[in-house]
Amino acid sequence: MKEQLIHKAIEVLENNFQKEGFTIPSKGLYPFQWKWDSGFIAIGFAHYDVKKAKKEIETLLDAQWENGFIPHIIFHTESDTYFPGPDFHQSELHPKSSKKYRSTGMTQPPVTGFILERLLQISEESDDMLDFVKENIDKVFENHRYFYENRNWQDQGLVYIYHNWESGTDNSPMWDDIWSTMDPPEYTFERRDTTHVDPAQRPSKREYDHYLYLIDIAKKYNYDDSKIAEHSPFVVLDPLFNAVLIRSNEALIKLYKQIDGSNEKIAYLQSMQEKSIQSLNSKLFNPELGAYLHFDARNNRQIPYVSSSSFAPLFSGAPSKQQADIVVKTMLHKFGDADRYLCASFDPTHEKFNPRKYWRGPVWINLNWMLYHGLKRYGYNEVADRIKKDSVDLIENNGFFEYFDSRKNNPDAEKNGYGGDNFSWSAALLIDLLKDKP
Repeated sequence: MKEQLIHKAIEVLENNFQKEGFTIPSKGLYPFQWKWDSGFIAIGFAHYDVKKAKKEIETLLDAQWENGFIPHIIFHTESDTYFPGPDFHQSELHPKSSKKYRSTGMTQPPVTGFILERLLQISEESDDMLDFVKENIDKVFENHRYFYENRNWQDQGLVYIYHNWESGTDNSPMWDDIWSTMDPPEYTFERRDTTHVDPAQRPSKREYDHYLYLIDIAKKYNYDDSKIAEHSPFVVLDPLFNAVLIRSNEALIKLYKQIDGSNEKIAYLQSMQEKSIQSLNSKLFNPELGAYLHFDARNNRQIPYVSSSSFAPLFSGAPSKQQADIVVKTMLHKFGDADRYLCASFDPTHEKFNPRKYWRGPVWINLNWMLYHGLKRYGYNEVADRIKKDSVDLIENNGFFEYFDSRKNNPDAEKNGYGGDNFSWSAALLIDLLKDKP
């Protein structure tokens, strides 16, 4: 059964790989290249087609801006199946944007550092992959330097996001309180996503008005980070985004040491890393709720909701053992009922929980992959094994969907899989989970 699942996963990746050298997340619904998707996808390719794994990362890094920024979507091709497209985003407004590719002017969690490390591990430290790391590590470093030079909130070592799409958790209930402070105009546009997926599983039209308004604010200031931070109603310190950055910092430090790289760059990353970890633990950890919370920097307050992002710092190694114990206890108490798959993307005990709606409750394989490795890191092997088993069972029972209902006895549907079908990172990370040695 394991080999059969891996074979099906490979079929998904092969069918989604494009001649331009990148892999779409899902046909129709997502026709372009996404930043963190490509990182996770490369991990899957690395297990059976190293050439494609390297090409995925090369194509992503080829769209890097002159200031080190890597956009969250790169529009390699023309497509009318996705909105908003390049004509709405207008990345060319930024003077240092890519002259080669049109893109968005926002980013996504910076996974590429730990992706390089994972590719090297999968290759068993091959000379070929080591050469690939040497060729590309400086580009990833420049992406990290971009964050610390341009997004470092009040020089605290925590990077801010200015759009919910930058978090990767697009329509999470986290953002509801911020939306309530805004009154964006009613935009006139044609939704493309709801022609591919049941609208009940997608963000609402009014939510999209907020999303588009935040982009319009960014465009008004030509995607200048400092001006966006000054004027946007959405400035958030996200525990997932910062945990990913911290984990990728760790990977880059290790890789630079391994290739006898720049001592100056190692020292820079180490100094930023120390500050990031300290601030993550002091500013985002909430002992009362037993989790890491998002911080609304515009209104100077923690956002009092628990999500799968609240546990992502485990992946980074930033929590103390005591904090890790508290976080895992919260995960199991709120998310870990026996009749539920781990780990829902939002607190199942909360009234805002919706098990079918995108990031408002369903299980996502990429978060589960990070939580699996984070739990193992702290010695929670039993919980890690449960997350791995739940992830494999969800895909085996339902197919390679974008996200899954966390309810084992789902009264709403025969299948628990929602969103895009034949979804690339679900396939890629399943391969990695099944091949991971206990």
